[in-house]
Amino acid sequence: MFQNHRFDARFAMPAKTREIHNHHMDSTRWNDFRFRDGDIVIATWAKSGTTWTQQIVSQLIFDGAEGVNVPALSPWVDMRIVPQEAIDALEEQAHRRFLKTHLPVDALVVSPKAKYLYVARDGRDAAWSAYNHFAKAKDDLYDAFNLTPGLVGPTIYRPTGTAHDYYREWFEGDGAPLWSFWENIRTWWQIRHLPNVRLVHFNELKRDLAGSIRGIADFLEIEVDEASFPTILHHCSFDYMKAHAELSAPLGGAPWEGGASTFINKGTNGRWQGVLSEAEVAEYEARAVAELGYHCAHWLATGEAL
Repeated sequence: MFQNHRFDARFAMPAKTREIHNHHMDSTRWNDFRFRDGDIVIATWAKSGTTWTQQIVSQLIFDGAEGVNVPALSPWVDMRIVPQEAIDALEEQAHRRFLKTHLPVDALVVSPKAKYLYVARDGRDAAWSAYNHFAKAKDDLYDAFNLTPGLVGPTIYRPTGTAHDYYREWFEGDGAPLWSFWENIRTWWQIRHLPNVRLVHFNELKRDLAGSIRGIADFLEIEVDEASFPTILHHCSFDYMKAHAELSAPLGGAPWEGGASTFINKGTNGRWQGVLSEAEVAEYEARAVAELGYHCAHWLATGEAL
């Protein structure tokens, strides 16, 4: 069980310095959020293993239980179309809370009471996954983002071209039509030294799911029941999540053509290989180093720390 250890005063929490408002996000949602000791915040840019990590955390909290409705328990706090009542309802949760965000560090409230899991994925893989996500979204989802009062900035729109076309816009617009990719990665990499922050990589989850789950459990100070671990591992597999996608996908998968199994799509990397030219691959890799530095760029591409 999580113990409330006194936070080491040598590690200052980063301060929030700005707000982000767009078709998806309203960062002010965090400003008055009342943290509890042991809260867990799962952060990513987008399409980088957020839902997978939420599933892992839910299984650790509930000891391998069947039928855990993850989106109902773990809302995207800064998603502006989520009713405030859903965020307020977190006060009623008696179990250890686990929350979702897509914000960079400097637009988020970082609390010493909470543990932060940041999950990253090679940008090319994230872009390809985002293309699938938005190409198969129903009109209702676009209407929710674009017509809900309070929209700041441009609307979100359906991709009209190929995955390669989408990638080109994503690359040239730094995450467009979503939010900045490079600053998101950079801000979390910069605070990786904090004792309440752990970086996780999508490749790591695919390469060694059992070891990744144990590492996350250790970081969260959750003692794993060895009798339950095989069940936890099975419930965190892609096959299980695909078969029970209505318990993982937001709104049960209703906003996507094909339902929840479309949201839990392939979970594969490298779909850009053979599509991007050698020049485009080199262009991406050079940009990654320029934006992030060599060590972070290498980790982002491979999941391996130097």
